[in-house]
Amino acid sequence: MKDILWLVGNTLSVTFRKKKNIIMYLFMPLIGIFIALVAYGGDTKMNLHVGVVNHDQQEISQDTVKFLQGLKNVKVSKINESQIQDKITSGTLDTVITLDEGYSESVLKGSPQHIEITSIKGAAITSYVKSYLYQYIDNISTISQIADGNLQSFDKMYKDFQTSTFKVTTQVVSDTSKGKGMTYTAVGFLIMIMLMSAGNMSEIILTEKENRTYFRLLSTPISARKYILSNVIVNMIVMTIQVIITLTVLTTVFNIDIQIPLIEAALVLFTFALVAVGLALVIVSFSNSRSAANALQNLIVLPTVMLSGCFWPLEVMPDSLQKIANFLPQRWTLSTITALQEGNTLGSLYLNFMILLGFALAFFLIAIYKFGRNNNTKSFV
Repeated sequence: MKDILWLVGNTLSVTFRKKKNIIMYLFMPLIGIFIALVAYGGDTKMNLHVGVVNHDQQEISQDTVKFLQGLKNVKVSKINESQIQDKITSGTLDTVITLDEGYSESVLKGSPQHIEITSIKGAAITSYVKSYLYQYIDNISTISQIADGNLQSFDKMYKDFQTSTFKVTTQVVSDTSKGKGMTYTAVGFLIMIMLMSAGNMSEIILTEKENRTYFRLLSTPISARKYILSNVIVNMIVMTIQVIITLTVLTTVFNIDIQIPLIEAALVLFTFALVAVGLALVIVSFSNSRSAANALQNLIVLPTVMLSGCFWPLEVMPDSLQKIANFLPQRWTLSTITALQEGNTLGSLYLNFMILLGFALAFFLIAIYKFGRNNNTKSFV
């Protein structure tokens, strides 16, 4: 145990003696948080600017304008018809509603007409106004149909409708989608950094074999098993720090609600850390030099990270690629985080953890077998 602790301390000391390694291993994961902030931080509430041209000037048309002015997040401006084109093309107004002469009469007849909505921004802008405005007009038309031409009955019901004591109250609820999206982006980037960090830390084995340090160590009481175990411990220490820093900054510094307890998120990522170390050892075991290991790492890590949905939601990819993603540990890590955010308990996700541990075990067994068969550079195990 003393030899392993000495190897761990020596590896950490040599590695973090260089400032660039401190930045690369400890601060690179934070880039994912900044990417998430850029991607989701611009969601600000904006007012919809609506222009109204009222040619009708009847009581119903005037009440319709008042209704529009009462809508939340809608700023209404009364304009002339000659201003429509200039206001729309310049972007001063998002849409213009024109109430032509005869609008009130058509509503009274139960067949609303003489209303026009103009916009160059499409349904994304007009649908919000239409949903409220058309419902309001339909209510008045329904009153007219019930009155069946009796103006006194219509006036009474119409006034009761305008002064109705029935109110719809709204309750503002927090939008959890933003926090989930930012967490997904940050964790996806962290997964990529963990894989790259594990690969770089494991490449130290090849570096020390190339400069003959590894063989000098084996001439001491230190065995190959102790040497490999110390490298695994160093990897886990570095990735544990990465996970803690990322989750702490995400929740404490930027106050992002990740929707799950920190300990549960950390447990999922610690499990994936074992997978990352196992994969890194497999890459090293199949490489004869550091350059070969680096090339093999890039060939494996980047494509699998993209296929598993670390950079974008898996749903945007074709079904064939989504099926491939089910065979990647990164996908199971992200899906576990997502499932926890949706209210599932750790106990109910035991299969996800078993699959991740299965990946880790398979990678470690492959690495051990390959190291044991490697007679050219002496056996690691």
